[in-house]
Amino acid sequence: MIEISIPGKQEIWQLKYLVLDLNGTLALDGQLLPGVEERIRALSTLLDVYVLTADTFGTAVTQFRTLPCHLHLLTPEDQVRQKENFVNALGSQYCVAIGNGLNDKGMLQAARLGICITGPEGAATETLAVSDIVIPSVTGAFDLLFHTKRIKATLRK
Repeated sequence: MIEISIPGKQEIWQLKYLVLDLNGTLALDGQLLPGVEERIRALSTLLDVYVLTADTFGTAVTQFRTLPCHLHLLTPEDQVRQKENFVNALGSQYCVAIGNGLNDKGMLQAARLGICITGPEGAATETLAVSDIVIPSVTGAFDLLFHTKRIKATLRK
């Protein structure tokens, strides 16, 4: 678990789950971005890690076979709702969600901490608008979770 106290917010955030989009966030054209594997391994000692994907490129099962995370395959219809419902089922108040696409909007909005990645694929403006933090790379987002004072500095009132 990761605990974060943000000045100006009443409660201490107790984060237990990390919910991630795959393509555009962790991967580009179906291939994991540099630095992702080792950070998922390290973060899995602090949080339960979930990767939600439609597996557009058919590479997810192979790539995540040896990583300490849970892979959840989405059906083609209404992925915004599927991702949001997944976060809510875990307990949205305990979730960090990281994504970039329009289908990530619901999960980023529902999560206690929603982080939008602008990355090499770009980001949907609707998803940017509902995020708590916007950052250029997924490795930068992961590093926020290792260095929570960065989150505190960004979100303090």
